Amino acid sequence: MASLSIASPELRVVPGAGLSRDLVPQVPIAASRVRVPSLAQMGLRVSVVIAALNEEQNLPYVFARLPEGLHELIVVDGHSTDNTVAAARGLWPDVRIVMQSGRGKGNALAEGFAACTGDIVVTLDADGSTDAAEIPRFVAALCSGADFVKGSRFAQGGASSDITRARSLGNRALNAIVNALYGTRYTDLCYGYNAFWARCLPYMRVDCDGFEVETLINVRIAKAGLVVHEVPSYERERIHGMSNLNAVRDGTRVLRTIALERMSTASRRSVLPRIAYRLLTR
Repeated sequence: MASLSIASPELRVVPGAGLSRDLVPQVPIAASRVRVPSLAQMGLRVSVVIAALNEEQNLPYVFARLPEGLHELIVVDGHSTDNTVAAARGLWPDVRIVMQSGRGKGNALAEGFAACTGDIVVTLDADGSTDAAEIPRFVAALCSGADFVKGSRFAQGGASSDITRARSLGNRALNAIVNALYGTRYTDLCYGYNAFWARCLPYMRVDCDGFEVETLINVRIAKAGLVVHEVPSYERERIHGMSNLNAVRDGTRVLRTIALERMSTASRRSVLPRIAYRLLTR
């Protein structure tokens, strides 16, 4: 996979349809959609799911980078107290808004996935840290034989201007645990930029609430024996606002998720032989 070079383009103001200029921050010139290949020409229906909580100021950056030809854009609103929903509708009139019934990123993604009707599902962060212009590379990797494609900040060509040293070390430690337990070769366990065929959803069975959702998905995809490819991705700093991520709290939740998934695997392995024995000896 070719390396991704990141430039620092000029900025210009791009007013959104139906939005006042005050709601629209400056967006990179490189965000122009004419530069991004059309997914529609590939004959694929691509659904993009974005979980958002008070991201009114960041959505213009995120939406400006979306490629042409998307089948649908789904924004799951987590009880925002700002104008996130109005901003989304003003920027992308065909956006589908899902009002989250629960709380947390895991729950938001689960509800977004349930609403998808496309062949391919892509998850993006709403804070502008993940670059939607990379979507065609994720889709290309799926078309080359992958079931699930992970973005990676640590694969060759990937990088991050946001992750701290402590979070990087924690991510690498948790990553090593999962690789040792499941024989995977993941380089970035806790990154939220992923793409997969919709047929993978039953294997994922997202049933968690928090930021541990990425780990849960990666572990269950590995347990299902699906083909995983990684593509390099560049993570930028959040553009506006403060992150809801807490390294200690969410790192603990991730570790707990890994342990619970491993215990459930061991339990099934011990129970199934007993059931088979009883059936065969009746």
